[in-house]
Amino acid sequence: MKYCLEADSIIKSYDDKPILSDIYLKCETNDIIGILGRNGTGKSTLLQILFGTLEAENKFIRINNQVYNEPYKENDLVAFLPQNHFIPNYFSVAKAIRLFVPAEKQKDFYDDSLINTIKNQQIRELSAGELRYLDVRLVLFSKAKFVLLDEPYSSISPMLIEDINNLILTESKEKGIIITDHHYESLLKIATKLYLLKDRQTYLIQHKQQLVAMGYLNRNML
Repeated sequence: MKYCLEADSIIKSYDDKPILSDIYLKCETNDIIGILGRNGTGKSTLLQILFGTLEAENKFIRINNQVYNEPYKENDLVAFLPQNHFIPNYFSVAKAIRLFVPAEKQKDFYDDSLINTIKNQQIRELSAGELRYLDVRLVLFSKAKFVLLDEPYSSISPMLIEDINNLILTESKEKGIIITDHHYESLLKIATKLYLLKDRQTYLIQHKQQLVAMGYLNRNML
């Protein structure tokens, strides 16, 4: 079954300073939506509003034409990867996998060289890159129809970024995925649709040169 998430008329301010103004976003099963933007433009804010954990002055979120004010409260609907790690430090890696990964998918989850290297460790023993990689895999392996990833490439080596992108491509066969990150080149490789968040609005990006024209990239970065 195909699912469609639509977010419309999103308005958000902090201390009377507008951050998002009349945002519209659509994501369907098989979509990998990339959202670029400079620091402070509201990328994380937008994902939290879509997830339902952050209030907005105005928002209209519907999935398959049903309106949801707090999508995160619905089982297997939307999963969210925040910028900060979410697994308690006193957990073991194995316990986190048991709790977060559906039983029928755990064998596939362990089919990964890094996961097998760290599976007997405690969360507090992991490096920043190992922990981020684990976080990303846990969220992507969820049963959620939509996955929101806030800076999934942070602290991760280029080789592991490639592994994450391969997993995103695999999971997008059954999910819609929305990603924000500053690693624009990694995001460009997999995004089926790309937006730039600028001046409180989202702009559809058709080609890389637009990112220069709109002030996100320098010309020598092409």
